[in-house]
Amino acid sequence: MEHLSEELVEHLPPAPVFEFTIAGYTVTITNSIVNTWIIMLVVMIACILLTRNLKIVPKGPQVVLEAIVGFANNLFNSTVGPHGKAYFPYLTTVLIFLAISNTIGFFGFTPPTKDINVTAGLALMSIVLIQVCGIRKKGVGGWLKSFTAPVAIVTPINIMELGIKPLSLCMRLFGNILGAFIIMELLKGVCNLIVPVPFSCYFDLFDGLIQAYVFVFLTSLFMNEAME
Repeated sequence: MEHLSEELVEHLPPAPVFEFTIAGYTVTITNSIVNTWIIMLVVMIACILLTRNLKIVPKGPQVVLEAIVGFANNLFNSTVGPHGKAYFPYLTTVLIFLAISNTIGFFGFTPPTKDINVTAGLALMSIVLIQVCGIRKKGVGGWLKSFTAPVAIVTPINIMELGIKPLSLCMRLFGNILGAFIIMELLKGVCNLIVPVPFSCYFDLFDGLIQAYVFVFLTSLFMNEAME
């Protein structure tokens, strides 16, 4: 068991792939960065290929593409509302990216979202978008005034939420993906044949898709709250 624990601890930090020096500073490229760029490249190529030669009557891959777009539009229309339609492409992109990132562990790759730096970056992007939504909808004055709602005495709490919301988004995503990774590594170490397969279907696929959905769902709810 001690040997298994040592191996597990070695797998937890992002593994460095290569390093280089710029102006005396050492830059380390980890597997999280590499896998993130690979996922972005795959998504970008898939978007280019799937959006070529679109037809009025969809067939084959176009049916799948339209189903994904329709699902995303229905989801965000019910949470953000029609007034937030300009933000649907970003939210859909994050949903697709997270769905792939969270589930590539099923195919033997290291999920980028196992790295807290990745989840923190996504959470910061979301919280900036949320505040931008509020400023564009209410103006700077209305956005500042919203910190005193419903009564002025809760202003410190509302200001604290600027840090609490991204922290909750970051830690929820990171904790669930890391927890699933630890459980699967333990199962593989104890019984490396048939038993881990059904658990992998749950932790690497189902749970990964659920966490992607929860992340964008909460982001869209916070956006709607900011624009009210």
